[in-house]
Parts: sequence; C-alpha cells; structure tokens
Amino acid sequence: MRTCIHRTLGLLASLWLAAATATAQTSPPASKAPRDFSSPDFGQREFQRSCASCHGTSAKGDGPLVPYLRQSPPDLTRLLRNNQGVFPFQRLYDVIEGGALPAHGSRDMPVWGTQYRVEDAEYHTDSTLPYDPEALVRSRILGLLEYLNRIQLR
Repeated sequence: MRTCIHRTLGLLASLWLAAATATAQTSPPASKAPRDFSSPDFGQREFQRSCASCHGTSAKGDGPLVPYLRQSPPDLTRLLRNNQGVFPFQRLYDVIEGGALPAHGSRDMPVWGTQYRVEDAEYHTDSTLPYDPEALVRSRILGLLEYLNRIQLR
C-alpha cells in the first residue's frame, strides 16, 4: 500500500513538474516576476513558501508566527507516528485545499486551495496559453503532500 502511494505521489509530482516546466518556458509579462521551476524539489519549496511561517522550516510546529496563533500548529514530521504508521493523505489534502471544511467555525490555517487559485489566475491573466486552475491547485497540494510524506520520522 505504501509503495502504491509513493508511486502515485511520484507520478503526480512528475506530471506537475512537466507542466510547470512547459509553463516556465514561456515568457511571462514584464510586470510579473518569473516563477522558479528549476528546483526539482518543488514540494519542499512550496512548504517553505506557504507553510514554514507557522509550521517552521523543520515542520515541527515552531514557525515564527506561532506566538500569534490561537492554537499551535502540529508537528508535521510525526503524521505517520500519530496515525498508526499510515500517512493521512486524504485528510491532509482536504485540510490544505479547504473545500471540504464546514462553512462555519474558526481556522487559523489559510484555505490554500483558494489562495493557489488566486495566485495562479493572477499569474496566467496575461498568458495566451490555456491552463486548468484545478489541475494547478491539485499539483501544488500533491507536491506538498509528497514532501510531507518524505520528512516523516520513521
């Protein structure tokens, strides 16, 4: 089962990298900063960019914004240990994407699915290339999940 998940995450990450490389080869408008697709570890880069401010660069829940949060973020290196050795892929995907959450209630963590859609739309506004916003959101979240799976304490 674990091998199947690793292969699936690896395949999805490869597909995202191929799409990202194709997008990166086009010239962005001069007013927009070019995206860096040169790093093969886009999951780690996405984590550092989107998650490290709360979860910390080591993903142990010790980011610089912790004193300002109502609840401390979890140690993301212990997901396997806290879930009987099973990586909680679907639950994490739903929390990050945010679409499956109840409409009411407080939440310190941003709804990254919405944020990614906005960022990708802003980036592709002037582009003549077609893009699939849902596929881009999925690929960013899957890259992030693949990275989280790799940093688990075994």
